[in-house]
Amino acid sequence: MNKKEFDKQMNALLAEAKALLKSGKVEDANKKTKEAEDLKAKFEADQAHEDEMNKAAANIAALEGPAPMNNVPAQVVPITVAQKNINHADEPTDSMEYRKAFMNYVLTGAKMPANLADGTTSTTEGGAVIPQTIVNRIIEKLQASGMILPLVTQTSYKGGVSIPVSLVKPTAEWVAEGADATGKKLSVKTTDMITFSYYKLKVKVAITLEMNTMAIPAFETMITNNIAEAIEVALENAIINGDGSGKPTGILKANVADGQAITTSGAEVSYKDLVAAEAALPLAYENGAKWCMSKKQFMEFIGMVDSNKQPIARVNYGINGAPERTLLGRAVVLNDYVANAAGSVSAFLFNFKDYVLNTNLNMTVKTYEDNETDDQVTKAIMLVDGKVVDNGSLVTLTKKTTA
Repeated sequence: MNKKEFDKQMNALLAEAKALLKSGKVEDANKKTKEAEDLKAKFEADQAHEDEMNKAAANIAALEGPAPMNNVPAQVVPITVAQKNINHADEPTDSMEYRKAFMNYVLTGAKMPANLADGTTSTTEGGAVIPQTIVNRIIEKLQASGMILPLVTQTSYKGGVSIPVSLVKPTAEWVAEGADATGKKLSVKTTDMITFSYYKLKVKVAITLEMNTMAIPAFETMITNNIAEAIEVALENAIINGDGSGKPTGILKANVADGQAITTSGAEVSYKDLVAAEAALPLAYENGAKWCMSKKQFMEFIGMVDSNKQPIARVNYGINGAPERTLLGRAVVLNDYVANAAGSVSAFLFNFKDYVLNTNLNMTVKTYEDNETDDQVTKAIMLVDGKVVDNGSLVTLTKKTTA
């Protein structure tokens, strides 16, 4: 019995039990509930048996050693007739059949069965598409743990296509009743069209020989954590510093509007410099702009006070204990990607919603064996690009170079 059939039968039994209970037939309702409990127990037992079979197959493959990529049996995990007849039209990679085959591919190098690989797409270096279940968990982890990623606008447009800025950052205008909008862009717009390219991001994860006996939940958790941690650092660094050559164009590589590139009056950032940066931020972009800097730079402001002896930097701790940092009343985003050196931008103001990160969420992987460590290395590949679509909120603060 597959998951789809189990859910269908379980929902039917529960619906009958509720209907019986509602009509006052408590004894009959309890019988239906017992049937549902028995069905659940049988399904879990069947799943446990399949996991044991999968572990046994992985153990045998591990003892035999990873087979050459072009000389591996087309199918390592036994697939039953019922599994072959599952309809994967909605999301083929979410099926248990595909997830098991994918795990076997990563751990042992076994080729994906032909009936599963036909409906997937990959780049020239991708051997198999990562199951959507794992991709979703990677995205959730990135959104939960990242400092920069949750703040930017994320899209999944096809690479190479020119996109009107209005699609990713819409505007509004007043029109007379019954009249049509003029379509004229607002004065704050700096670009009409943006084009996302294909930039390949690779993440290498080493799978030790001892991990070949993993159950599917443990394997998927391990893959999710390792890939997400590596992707997070690479993407967030590119969002800030990317030069647009083989990677996204970062915020600090965007054009800065006239009067919004501030250089400090001395070797260190002073209160006067912060005020000048705030003054350079146009009023139209006041709402949503945040400070972005390193923790070391922020700590230099902790002891700084204004003319009324009030601290300009504050750290508040909410109920969950997470620190909330502010500078001159504005939220601060700390990260390790902004330099804190003379001649470099040590802090900047920006509304991160004005940065668009475009990703191809169909991540693919390719496996190979590291002959020196005997580890099975999994190389995850995704296509990424990113650009600033509106630079009006960008104010940079550069430390003056001392003579």
